[in-house]
Amino acid sequence: MSTNLIEQSLELAAERCEDLTPLVYARLFADHPEMEALFWSDKNWAVRGEMLAQVFSAILDFVGDRLYASTLIQTEVINHAGYDVPPNIFAIFFATVAATLKQVIGADWTPQMDQAWTRLLADLDYYVTHPNQAETQGVGA
Repeated sequence: MSTNLIEQSLELAAERCEDLTPLVYARLFADHPEMEALFWSDKNWAVRGEMLAQVFSAILDFVGDRLYASTLIQTEVINHAGYDVPPNIFAIFFATVAATLKQVIGADWTPQMDQAWTRLLADLDYYVTHPNQAETQGVGA
């Protein structure tokens, strides 16, 4: 996985957009309007902002040392089931983040970044679809 390309794309997006939260969630809700109802109590967008910050942190850990990201993803898949969030939404959300970054970065988004994100999304999806940590222990280490 091209750690530097993922980090570079996040840095470029951060330079160009102070807060990606509205863009990510606008895209998510446009593509999956049923998800907006799950945020009915998040009037000040604090939950959305915190969730996106955790996603960025998890991505950086996942492409880096992998100290906690895979476990966090698995745990959150299980936790969110209590909010009636189907597991596939996690894969959709990660892809939404990538698509938003691509939009914000524009012409500076390279084919290599695209390939790195495609690989990352596939790797993340493994943990989304395998939330049982006993089954995935040692994978990707």
